[in-house]
Amino acid sequence: MTDARRIVESGYDRSAERYLEWSARIEDDPRLRFLAELTDRRGDGAAVLDLGCGAGVPCTALLAERHDVLGVDLSATQLGLARRNVPRARFEQGDMTGVSFPDASFDAVTAFYSVLHVPREEQGALFTRIARWLRPGGWFLAALGCSEANGVEADWLGTPMFFSSYAPDVNRRSLAAAGFTLVVDEVVTMHEPEGEATFHWVLGRR
Repeated sequence: MTDARRIVESGYDRSAERYLEWSARIEDDPRLRFLAELTDRRGDGAAVLDLGCGAGVPCTALLAERHDVLGVDLSATQLGLARRNVPRARFEQGDMTGVSFPDASFDAVTAFYSVLHVPREEQGALFTRIARWLRPGGWFLAALGCSEANGVEADWLGTPMFFSSYAPDVNRRSLAAAGFTLVVDEVVTMHEPEGEATFHWVLGRR
């Protein structure tokens, strides 16, 4: 495991409860709006992989109401919360760049604010792997970073945290190279407790 991954795993282990409280105070969080963009296009009973599922709320829980959901996260502490919060879903501890699934295993893959913890030079390869895991016509919904950050923030919710991302144009090229056609492509600014934060929301079809 790289230093970046150790930092992310340790950071979320230490901040899991604080993160839940902090995220509840975010204003204008568009997660549910974009989640609806996906669920409106899928019938019930889809096989969904949620990468970086965290504590499972709100998105994993909402997905599990209608679908067969597998959540993957680096943090054992986060997964403990997720199992308690979303008993209908299955969960697995792992690094999203290291887990392995057979080709065409899922109807949809989601990643809410989690890909930005992957070193940006590895994100294109991750998109390619996600495309392989999807069945033909499958969907990938993600909130990607777009600040071109690439390093460790020393004090994020009381712990170091690694962030890494490219500008939206680079994200678009990487997704297209992986075989995705974007049907939603929107840069959205929301208000975190400390101030504004901007993310690149994408919904791509394989």
